[in-house]
Amino acid sequence: MVTLLLTEQLTVLFLMMGCGFVLVKTKIVKSRDSKTLSLISVYLIMPCVIINAFQIDYSKEIQDGFLLALFAAVILHLLLFLICGILGKFLNLTSVEKASLIYSNAGNLIIPLVTSVLGSEWVIYSSGFMCVQTLLLWTHAQSIMQGKTEFNWKKILQNVNLIAIVVGIILFFFHIKLPVILSDTINSLASLIGPVSMIMLGMLLTEVDWKALFTSRRIYLMTALKMLVLPLIMVGCMRLLAHHCSLANASTILLISLLATITPSATTITQMAQIYDNHPDYASAINVFTTVVCIVTMPIMVLLYTL
Repeated sequence: MVTLLLTEQLTVLFLMMGCGFVLVKTKIVKSRDSKTLSLISVYLIMPCVIINAFQIDYSKEIQDGFLLALFAAVILHLLLFLICGILGKFLNLTSVEKASLIYSNAGNLIIPLVTSVLGSEWVIYSSGFMCVQTLLLWTHAQSIMQGKTEFNWKKILQNVNLIAIVVGIILFFFHIKLPVILSDTINSLASLIGPVSMIMLGMLLTEVDWKALFTSRRIYLMTALKMLVLPLIMVGCMRLLAHHCSLANASTILLISLLATITPSATTITQMAQIYDNHPDYASAINVFTTVVCIVTMPIMVLLYTL
């Protein structure tokens, strides 16, 4: 049932992506206008989504579930670091390839997927993964993409989504409910995450050199690793953890962590590649190809997990 719902929701998101693609191709908007949507999504909608996720009644069960999601996120990332470190030696992975394999597009996809497939009450558990990945994106990922070992701690601490997670956690653990007007505003803005994110991605797809994309053998290797090999390992890991965890709803919570891991490569990596002039075309190609195939691979992985 979950697999079918996921497939349906992915199809809906891809249709939204198609709308963005058509808007650019019909010259109603320009592809560069997607940057505006990206900024709105990152600095307004996503923080609202995160804070809204924590605006639920406190319970020991939810607290333990959130801590489980955090633990699962740490385990998953450690596994990804280990596996990609080994693969890097055998396949001579570039910094773009390593970052694309490790980091997923959970920020844009996981929350609308969880909301649609499982319900808004489960979004809080996706914040556990996002908290860990956000911290790593602006430390490890930024470091390897710019070829330096220095961390911009100021930028990390000022990251709006990390701030939103901290605010959400404080509100949740101290049982603070926002005023109705503010809560309704945040909830309404949060509901825009799916359409805005996918329209933005659709607009970006108009700039892709599809011929070059489909003729690159390395792209197929990276896509197979990102969307098949690594997810299969993550499925086994989450099944094992769910089997040994006695926490209520552990299986569903770990499914959310799995969904966050098996999404396409992170668009943030493409943005970093542009900023640091580190093969942005190649980073974009990996992002596009993994996005195209996820409509098939993600439901398969969920099916394997739920068997």
